[in-house]
Amino acid sequence: MKKLFISWAVLLIAGMANAQNGPQVRVAEGELEGVNESGVKVFKGVPFAAPPVGDLRWKAPQPVKPWEGVRTAFEYGPNPMQENVFGDMNFGTKKMSEDCLYLNIWTPSKTMKEGLPVLIYFNGGGLYAGSGSEPRYAGLSMARKGVISITANYREGIFGFYTNSALSKETAYKGSGNYGFMDQVAAITWVKNNIKAFGGDPSRITIVGESAGSMSVSVLMASPLCKGLFAQAMGSSGSVLGYKRVATLKEAEKTGDENMKAMGCKNLKELRALSAEELLKRAGVKSVPQYNIDGYFLTEQPMTTYAKGEQMQIPLLVGGNSNEMVTAFILHGKPATLENVKAAVADLFGSHADQVLDLYGIHTDADVQGERAILLASDMFIGFSTWRWWKMHNQTGHQPVYRYNYCHPRPDLMLKDKVAGLAGGVQDKKSDAPATPKLKGAIHSADIEYAMGNLPTNRLYDWQPEDYTVSDQFINYYANFVKTGNPNGLGLVEWGTTNGKAWAPVLQLDTQSTVKTDPQLEQRYQFIESLFPY
Repeated sequence: MKKLFISWAVLLIAGMANAQNGPQVRVAEGELEGVNESGVKVFKGVPFAAPPVGDLRWKAPQPVKPWEGVRTAFEYGPNPMQENVFGDMNFGTKKMSEDCLYLNIWTPSKTMKEGLPVLIYFNGGGLYAGSGSEPRYAGLSMARKGVISITANYREGIFGFYTNSALSKETAYKGSGNYGFMDQVAAITWVKNNIKAFGGDPSRITIVGESAGSMSVSVLMASPLCKGLFAQAMGSSGSVLGYKRVATLKEAEKTGDENMKAMGCKNLKELRALSAEELLKRAGVKSVPQYNIDGYFLTEQPMTTYAKGEQMQIPLLVGGNSNEMVTAFILHGKPATLENVKAAVADLFGSHADQVLDLYGIHTDADVQGERAILLASDMFIGFSTWRWWKMHNQTGHQPVYRYNYCHPRPDLMLKDKVAGLAGGVQDKKSDAPATPKLKGAIHSADIEYAMGNLPTNRLYDWQPEDYTVSDQFINYYANFVKTGNPNGLGLVEWGTTNGKAWAPVLQLDTQSTVKTDPQLEQRYQFIESLFPY
């Protein structure tokens, strides 16, 4: 009887252990074990490149070394090195490290053989902040729509976008910088090579990003390293096709060499010897990044590539937010007067400042306090670059292009001691930084939780039923596009392509979504474009 009891106990313990085992897959480097979240298999902290530390600091991402046994993929890998810049960034891990090249996978696959469509999300944050561990990017809701959803880190700031003449001498192509973009290429490549193991189809990869992530998508489409890597793209608020040309290698090297001296180092050896924490401290929050025409990731101006129609010829869904930025952004702390706005506009548009103000209907101090000035600030910040990306791909591309304008304002904050910040973040009420006024539209970055179906992950806002109505539309448009290249579907307002249209039909995404054309807006952008030829 005693032996029988012991046998039962052994079997019971073994059964419990097996029940606790999560889903397992074999990738090129070895076995991975994830977790099951209500039918969605989740693998976090999956390495897609070797740790870029030591001698690999400021080098192109290198392959992952194989591992022995089963590697657990239960927790996010460390966030990229960064300072606390944006108040709305909430991370899924507290860890931060130069060793940050990890991705996270949410797959709804049951048999791991279905050949499901794949979405890879690159985070925003100005290329110097943010992480794939942020809950607002999480892929659980998207996976429940039948899409394998992935977030991927990339090196940021001084670690991802530092160019230096000594670094250029180390490479076969005699260029440097753009390491963060190369990390993104490495992440997509790893996914393409391994996604079958997770039930995905490597020929059905869509990439998406918001803000700096959107800029990344626009430049990845122009890079010779990405040919054939992904099948579709989506972008939200931003591109590299804005007012300024991308820096040349020589320009970036000059800046980098000067920065090395400013950081108190005489040579590259001393710079590499600094700890990640010390390097971050010496570099300063916004002194870098500066991407450039390095001769490898980029061989020419992205504008030139798009103008020639040599960008990736793939379907594109692109848009932005109706109130990307408030007027205080361009005033830099000065009073909101017509005189001060005119001076700010002249800094960018030179002698054409009066014409630009006329285009936006800004003629008095009262206009500066209203929606017209907000539209101007939004376009100066990021709206124009988003439009120009759409326009260039719509003009020289041969695949469907869809354009939207996200209009829904976020509800009030639930925390009484916090206020909304300038770029969608939050800050203490006592802060000296100017707070966002109550807006009629959507501020920069406010769309992320809606688009990914992640409102519950953000506890700061008092979400209402209409917020979930908007989110349901947004995630379904996204999911449909990823699956078919067409965002339309049951229960959604019909949204046509912009291809071949004299005036673009633009989805106005809100509680009551509509599609409309706006010739006045198009003409306004066309005039601004004429001031900044490529």
